[in-house]
Amino acid sequence: MDLGISGRRALVTGGSRGMGRACAEALARDGVKVTIAARTLATLEQAAAEITAATGAPVGFVVADLTTDAGRAAALKACPEPDILINNGDGEPPGDYRDYSRADWIRALDRMMLAPIEMMRLTVDGMMARGFGRVVNIVSRSVKTPQLEMALSNGARSGLVGFVAGLSRQTIKHNVTINNVLPGIVASDAQRHHVESLVAMTGRPFEDIWAERAAQNPAGRYGEPAEIGACVAFLCSAPAGFITGQSLLVDGGQYPGTY
Repeated sequence: MDLGISGRRALVTGGSRGMGRACAEALARDGVKVTIAARTLATLEQAAAEITAATGAPVGFVVADLTTDAGRAAALKACPEPDILINNGDGEPPGDYRDYSRADWIRALDRMMLAPIEMMRLTVDGMMARGFGRVVNIVSRSVKTPQLEMALSNGARSGLVGFVAGLSRQTIKHNVTINNVLPGIVASDAQRHHVESLVAMTGRPFEDIWAERAAQNPAGRYGEPAEIGACVAFLCSAPAGFITGQSLLVDGGQYPGTY
């Protein structure tokens, strides 16, 4: 399927590892000029080189902490006027909400809600003026199936989804869509860190928790980052121009509801 986005410019935040990197590779395969942003130079260099080797497309990169004004400015200097924005970044580890301080909540909001909103604020008007734009926020199934130990994520990511619900209805008439992807369990570094946190909380072996989580999924396995990347690439496509304000679960069928 021709996605109709060859030659477009994409900025992928959190693009050096896991699902962000998979999104960058999927877009690069379709001829998109991709720039990846993350906080660590070594992983950025490695990811850019490997994506280029796999796709034949040069990939730019920039060291940037997207929770800061300086980081956002650096990202947009490296990829000015992006046609496609993928908002992706680290979440927070599981814990007991009784232990969270105000600083913990502010950090979570900065990472999972305010940074993506700021990136949209800095890019969406330009997309509308140019007559094309695609924004995809990689969020979490926690906005549909909240778990108590993920309180920071439940709150901050739900705030982002609520914001998108309003903005996305205002931009689509300018051919700018904004959607969210809600991954379930995906075999990524972030998932491994999550399970390591559960090990620390429960004292159970890593292998037992890892295998149990796969067994509880109707698919009987973890998703692959490339599967998330493929979904995101479609939402960025020209044929997806009538889809906006949606939150797409990619979770192996684990969400138990009808709607």
